[in-house]
Amino acid sequence: MIDQATIDRILDAADIVDVVRDYVSLRKQGVNYWGLCPFHSDKKPSFSVSPAKNICKCFSCGEGGTPVHFIMKQESLNYFDALRHLAKKYNIEIQERELTDKEKLRQSNRESMFIVNNWAQTYFTDQLYKHEEGKRIGYSYFAQRGFRDDIIKKFQLGYSLEKRDALAQEAARKGYKNEYLESTGLSYKSDKDGKLTDRFRGRVIFPVHTLSGKVVAFGGRILKKDAKAAKYVNSPESEIYSKSRELYGIFFAKQAIQKKNHCFLVEGYTDVISMHQAGIENVVASSGTALTIQQIRLIHRFTKNITVLYDGDAAGIKAALRGIDLLLEEGMNVKVVLLPEGEDPDSFARKNNATGFTEFIKNNEVDFIRFKTGLLLKEAGNDPIKLSELVKDITKSIAVIPDEIIRVLYIRECSSMMNIPEATILDEVKKSRESNSEKSPSQRKYTSQPDNQPKPPVDPGQPVDPGLSIEPGQQGEPSFPVTEKPSVFNKYELALLRYVVRYAGTTLFEYTDPETEEEMVIKVAEYIQAELARDDIFFSLSLYKQILKEAVEKEAIQKEKEAVEKQREKEAEANGIEYTRPADFDKDKFNPQRYFLYHPDQMISKLAVELINDRYELSKIHYKHKEQEREEDRLPQFVVKDLFTFKHAFIQQQIEESGQQIQDAITRNDEDGVFRLMKKKKELEDIRMILSKEAGDRIIMKM
Repeated sequence: MIDQATIDRILDAADIVDVVRDYVSLRKQGVNYWGLCPFHSDKKPSFSVSPAKNICKCFSCGEGGTPVHFIMKQESLNYFDALRHLAKKYNIEIQERELTDKEKLRQSNRESMFIVNNWAQTYFTDQLYKHEEGKRIGYSYFAQRGFRDDIIKKFQLGYSLEKRDALAQEAARKGYKNEYLESTGLSYKSDKDGKLTDRFRGRVIFPVHTLSGKVVAFGGRILKKDAKAAKYVNSPESEIYSKSRELYGIFFAKQAIQKKNHCFLVEGYTDVISMHQAGIENVVASSGTALTIQQIRLIHRFTKNITVLYDGDAAGIKAALRGIDLLLEEGMNVKVVLLPEGEDPDSFARKNNATGFTEFIKNNEVDFIRFKTGLLLKEAGNDPIKLSELVKDITKSIAVIPDEIIRVLYIRECSSMMNIPEATILDEVKKSRESNSEKSPSQRKYTSQPDNQPKPPVDPGQPVDPGLSIEPGQQGEPSFPVTEKPSVFNKYELALLRYVVRYAGTTLFEYTDPETEEEMVIKVAEYIQAELARDDIFFSLSLYKQILKEAVEKEAIQKEKEAVEKQREKEAEANGIEYTRPADFDKDKFNPQRYFLYHPDQMISKLAVELINDRYELSKIHYKHKEQEREEDRLPQFVVKDLFTFKHAFIQQQIEESGQQIQDAITRNDEDGVFRLMKKKKELEDIRMILSKEAGDRIIMKM
């Protein structure tokens, strides 16, 4: 376990902008930062990052939270592992004893698989540098390819020994279970004898890293000539690895992509490595697989500008063209570079430095639609049938582009290149778009977020107005799923919870008891709890109840500490001694916003983000005060007002239910029931009248 002092150091160090920037390209707008949400298909920036509150929030899908909960969601970690992740990022030492091998293996499957992969990467690298076979075969291969030692170490390249089960045996000696060697794909059971066999034996190793740098899979290239063996072998899909979601080199490229606002897309491992060595770091590879939407969205987090590098093989280019339509549909600006004949990104990068490579790209890159049109025109020649197919192919590519202005510009350009009337191409584009819109999401070839996706507020940097509350017309339900159904009073409950999350621990009323002459202090959460309990009203969701319960408990502890300090001050004053409170007294003061934002329960943390994020409109009762005073200055009046508004709504519903019950009793000719219910209804109406009066002008306690 991590001690609280260390947790506090981590929470203090973790800067939300700094953390999110590792995964999302952010731009400042007003006092906040905005970017594409990493948790859903986001075409227009709806992910807001607030440095002042140290939280993030997507105004479309509702995801967000503190740096800890962002990492939990992004990396699929539990609370304490997310803290460890942040501690490593900020070089904060965590005093925890080293886990034994058995304790490591008792952790979750995912965590155990990552641990085994991390160990395997170290093992493969050690074989490359320390084992005679690794140095003679593996290291020699990389040296012949021209890879410098610093580049080999940067990409954590390695070598797997030719021996059938060398890795499996070493893993057993280290205490790793066979089940994790199999689940990660490092080893597999032979069909002949059922024994473990190393998947990558006799191959040089290319570790595949996640966006955050975890080793999620491996690629292995065979070096000896074997017609029966595949040139490359990759890790099979597993609980932690899906090839459609990963891009080789993204961990090493993300900062360069963000800085240059541009990404190069290549095919293989060595293409990426050679380009890095040449000084071009904003490059990733699809690793020989067809480009997927998940991979595109991974790039789109950092830039919308992408250049695809082709090696000049005509068959390969035509196959790749089919996948690039996905880039257009996701709103990417796509350019294409055709390398000189006989060259691929690997060989071309080894022959050129960054300046020469960049200059070639600048002089030879072509807009994708123009490139595709020219390529197909050359193939079609003067054949009218092929030209007709060409028009349909090009219009399908143009049709998936979400930006209407860009579509129009492409239509004009293609009309000129193909010598076809613009209206004809426009008509084909419309047909294609209508055809796509009529298909269900499962039938569409490409799927994307609709153009009418919710937009962020016009001015995200606008200062927050005081006195925020929920308007009666609002739904007021959390933008994330809860296991229980909120009641019809949910908006009133959230209005009160907002005070709890923001101001629990704040003194609401102070007065002197006339009988005991004791000074009484009433704090926000305890007052709300007591007022609701007095009328036998309780929050509907267990989540809400838990927040109120914890806030009241924390308030009670704080009150006790304050009472002790006051007593010490009185005793010191009586003895003529000047008393100074302990230096750390205020440090330990209950801070509800921090407490609930960083709560280990992610549902509580998410709701805290909702309530602190000021997404609710100003209620009418606060409008007249918003310009004169801050909410804190009129907190007693606001809390009392919203409490009575809730009670009034509760009573009103009971009155309406009584009215319906009276009608039912009349239908049944139940005279006694009608009399009893009418009496109950009259009592409720009297209570409503009292509440209305109290809500308008009652002063509960002397200030």
